[in-house]
Amino acid sequence: MKKQIQYTADVVGYGKFMDARELLARYRAGDRIFSGLRLLEVELLQVDLSGADFSGSDLRQSRLGRTHFVKSNFTQADLSEALLWGANFTAADCTQVQLRDADLSGAVFVQAQLPQANLIKAILCGVNFQGANLAQAWLIDTDCRPTSDQQTNLRRANLQGANLSYADLSGAQLAQADLRGAKFCRAHLGQSFRPDSLKTDLTEANLEGADLSYADLTGAILRGANLKGADLTGSTLRNTDFTGAILPDGSHP
Repeated sequence: MKKQIQYTADVVGYGKFMDARELLARYRAGDRIFSGLRLLEVELLQVDLSGADFSGSDLRQSRLGRTHFVKSNFTQADLSEALLWGANFTAADCTQVQLRDADLSGAVFVQAQLPQANLIKAILCGVNFQGANLAQAWLIDTDCRPTSDQQTNLRRANLQGANLSYADLSGAQLAQADLRGAKFCRAHLGQSFRPDSLKTDLTEANLEGADLSYADLTGAILRGANLKGADLTGSTLRNTDFTGAILPDGSHP
């Protein structure tokens, strides 16, 4: 423990640069504190860095595909434009993390904490956010379309107050998600034109007070969803399933 405390004091706040070889050597030696580091463009593919602390670190444009970050700390870290396909962030703390323009295809964020995260223009195809906390996160213009083998999973995720304007959520699983006050202005939540395309599932989702203005909800499943006070101005509702839902005026269909 004494060695680890000394190492932390040496690097935190100074933006020390560290390459992949040194980081892995320190991790294997038992160090877990890598906060405040400059790891710009580092390549760490298919390695296990679970439980590590990268809070406040600069990991922009890094290549971290299929790496395990289970229960790691990325609070206020910058992962903008990083390649994170298939990475495992299960139960990780990613509060206020910067993931703008990052490729997260197939990544796992089950039960992860991402409040106020910046995911603007990120690629989220096939990401598993089941049970994750994305309250007040920014997901503007994100791509959440299903991959060839999996859907983007936001089941039971907390997206209260999140901004998903212009996001492509076609085929995403949002059943039982908390979407109160979320912004879906001009978001795409409908089926694509392919006959075999998947429907966006918002079964029992809480959309109370959500902004769905000019959103495309073609063919979306909103069975049992709560839309009380939601703004559906200009929304496309062709073949949308509102069975058992609470409509914006509090009535039932």
